[in-house]
Amino acid sequence: MSSSPVSGPVPAQPYGRPPLRTVQVLGGTGAGSSAHVRSLATGLAARGVGVTVCAPVAAEGEYDFTGAGADFLPDAVSALRVACAGADVVHAHGVRAGMRAALALRGRRVPLVVTWHGGGPAAAGAVGRLGRLLERHVARAAAVVLGSSPDQVDLARLRGARDARLAPTALPAGAAAGAAAADPGKARAELGSMERPLLIAVGSLVPRRGYSVLLDAARAWRALDPLPLLVIAGEGPMRGELARRIEAEALPVRLLGRRRDAAQLLAAADVAVLPSRWEARSLLAQAALRAGVALVATRVGGVPELVGDAAVLVPYGDPAALAEAVSGLLADPDRRAALAAAGRVQAATWPSEDDTVAQVLSVYDELTNRRR
Repeated sequence: MSSSPVSGPVPAQPYGRPPLRTVQVLGGTGAGSSAHVRSLATGLAARGVGVTVCAPVAAEGEYDFTGAGADFLPDAVSALRVACAGADVVHAHGVRAGMRAALALRGRRVPLVVTWHGGGPAAAGAVGRLGRLLERHVARAAAVVLGSSPDQVDLARLRGARDARLAPTALPAGAAAGAAAADPGKARAELGSMERPLLIAVGSLVPRRGYSVLLDAARAWRALDPLPLLVIAGEGPMRGELARRIEAEALPVRLLGRRRDAAQLLAAADVAVLPSRWEARSLLAQAALRAGVALVATRVGGVPELVGDAAVLVPYGDPAALAEAVSGLLADPDRRAALAAAGRVQAATWPSEDDTVAQVLSVYDELTNRRR
C-alpha cells in the first residue's frame, strides 16, 4: 500500500506523454465492486486520467459514473471491445468481468488488471469446477491481480496469477458521511423500533451472506424482553425463502429490500450483524466501525484482520453462538460503548480512498512503463 497518496491532479500530459487512458469493467451491480469503481473513477479522473466505465446500465443509474468524471458504456461485448482498443490499461472488477475483459483484449498488447472481489470456499460439483476454471483463466490472463484481503491474494496465486498483490479497498467517503449525518430517532421511528433494540444486517439476499443462520439465531431473540427487531437491507434470490420463514416462525425480522439510506439505518442500530460464510473487506463491517455501531461478525476471510479487537467474532454457521453474542451486547451497554470507541480507533488505521487510488495508479504506471 502506498504511504504517500497523490493529493491533487497530475498534469494533463506528464513528461510530454498523453494522459493515461483506462477502462474499468464491471460484471454486475454488486454494491462493493460498484462503489469501489465509483471511488476509483472519481480519484483517477481528478488526477487527469481518462476513465471509461463499462458496466450494466442499472449500475450507471445507481452509481452515476459519469458524474464522477468518467465516460460510460453499457456492458455489451461490442462496446467493451471498442473501449479496450483505445485503452492503456484495462481494469476488471471480479472474475466475470475479468473473463469478459480477457476475451475483449485477445490479440491486443494492453495490460489487464483484475481486482479479485470474490473468493471464499468454492462451490461443490459442476458449479465449483466451472468457477475454478474461470478463476484460473482470469488469474493467468491478468498482468496483475489485486486482492483486498490476504486470502484473495493467496487464491489468485493458487490459480496461477503471475503477479498478485494486496490492495485493500477503502469505504467510500459518501457512505461514512451518510452515517454521520443520520437522524437515529427518525430512522428508528420509521422502522417501529423506538422502544425496542434495533439490529441490522446489510447485503444481497444470497446464500453466502448467511441469512438462513441469522434467522435461526433470531428464533432465540423471541425470548428477550424487550423484543429486538432485526432489519435486513438488501435484495436477491433468497427473498421469497426468507420471507416465508419469517412469517411461518413469527420471527422479529423485517426485509427492507434494497435501501439507498442503508448507512443512515446502520447509524441508528444498536448492533450490526454480519453472518456471512465469507467476506474480504466487508462494507458493512467498515461502515459499522466508522459509525460507532457494535458489530457481531463471523470469523471468516478478511474480517478478523479488518476489525481487530473492535468487534465480537463468532464461527460461521453457529446460530447459537451468533444469538448469544448479540444477546450479550444488548444486555451490556458499556460493552457496546467500548466496542464503538475501539471501532473508531481501528477504522483510523485503514487506508483512505486517496491511498487506494494512489496504489492503483502506481500499478497502472508500472505496467504502462513496461510497454515503453
